[in-house]
Amino acid sequence: MEKTIELLKKSNALLEGHFILSSGKHSDKYVQCAKLIQNPKYCEEVAKIIADKVKQAGIKVDLCVGPAMGGIIIAYEVARALGVDAIFTERENNEMTLRRGFEIKEGQKVIIVEDVITTGKSSFETVDVIKAHGGDVVALTSIVNRSHEDEINGLPLISAVKIEVNAWDPDDLPEHLKDIPAVKPGSRKMKA
Repeated sequence: MEKTIELLKKSNALLEGHFILSSGKHSDKYVQCAKLIQNPKYCEEVAKIIADKVKQAGIKVDLCVGPAMGGIIIAYEVARALGVDAIFTERENNEMTLRRGFEIKEGQKVIIVEDVITTGKSSFETVDVIKAHGGDVVALTSIVNRSHEDEINGLPLISAVKIEVNAWDPDDLPEHLKDIPAVKPGSRKMKA
């Protein structure tokens, strides 16, 4: 855990300010894992931490799936550390889907690999895609777990690090955020 925090700090991936999260909630902290992932050595090191935790949990994996955008590169690196293939899901018409000729074989043991998991929304959109193609999702994994949970909807959640980040509804902001303009650094489009 300490190593992941060290690498997040070295890469300037831990941000402070006023952020709008994909959930629509507001926060005074944000983890921009893309800053960590841009350094191949850091990305490889964190992927090995995730892969080791998956192995220690005794989870058999045939395939890693990363939801686009944030999960693509880290899924590839975790797959490399586990010696399995990696593919990704992506949005088409704002719906998560499997494209580019990617296939999931019936009964394949699949882990989803994300950069950050907060509510698990992208992960469970990807779970639905994997199940529709006959795969068996055995765990959710991520660089950062912001969910405060060790499992979501019955699936184990294995992360390189857990980070506590406060989040508030837009109409219930703390005083220290009210006068700071909010930015939305994530990749998911919010519905109007």
